Amino acid sequence: MQADFLIIHPEVQEALDHKKPVVALESTIISHGMPWPKNVETALSVEAAVRKEGAIPATIVIKDGKCNVGLSADLIDYFGQAKDVWKVSLRDMPYVIANKLPGATTVAATMRIASMAGIKIFATGGIGGVHRGATTTMDISADLTEMAHTNVAVVSAGVKSILDIGLTLEYLETMGIPVVTYGQDEFPSFYSSKSGYRSPLRMDDESNIAAMLQVKWQMGLQGTVLIANPLPTKYEVAPDVIEQHIQKALQDADQQKITGKEVTPFILKHIADHSKGESLEANIALIHHNAALAARIAVAYEKLK
Repeated sequence: MQADFLIIHPEVQEALDHKKPVVALESTIISHGMPWPKNVETALSVEAAVRKEGAIPATIVIKDGKCNVGLSADLIDYFGQAKDVWKVSLRDMPYVIANKLPGATTVAATMRIASMAGIKIFATGGIGGVHRGATTTMDISADLTEMAHTNVAVVSAGVKSILDIGLTLEYLETMGIPVVTYGQDEFPSFYSSKSGYRSPLRMDDESNIAAMLQVKWQMGLQGTVLIANPLPTKYEVAPDVIEQHIQKALQDADQQKITGKEVTPFILKHIADHSKGESLEANIALIHHNAALAARIAVAYEKLK
């Protein structure tokens, strides 16, 4: 039984039992995205941003053979400092759980666990996607395939700019995943509100987004809706500056033979180390921004029931 693998925090369970809005949050940012103590400070402040908008945060990790949905401050701090924490995508879940290893969840794993717990809205920084050079490497994130099957809406700042954004949008279309950009016509690119690609859909109101989610799932159409939330311009890093860092990071990753799930954290760390902290501050800002929007959508969605 799926419930046998869940530990749901009492506050989260109470919210689910009484139809209160809940927002799932991933944990790779805690264990793999930022240095301590910035990672813990960010995780706690993101939870506070969700609460400010009227929803309950449910940060998700794997520990001692269980999927923890909703964390204490002590457990967040543990994952902020612990070494050898697995970066868990969908394929890793059985191994990590069976061996009772500590795991920080990616978009795909967080979505699946949120769905198991009955949570419908999830906020992250940026989703994985089709990697540059995927026409030869076939490097496509499991985030995309999971999004085609799991009925949990995803709020992100678009896709990570280290990816091939055009191919990722094409893949999302192929998988039947609606892509909505909140408040503008252009699809955002993580560190910037601009990408050069027009968004397939635009919506400007949380209530309308919630209504779209309800209709999609009531019709029996499986999978997510990707809600792209552009980073406010005051926090943006110029796309050409980020692109220079990305190209250098890709070269270094190739030289060091960094492959698979290690590529993304390597590149993001490289960018943070070489951008004088600009990318880290943008990353923190966009996560807060996404969490707040996700909470407002969660509130609107519960009002429809």
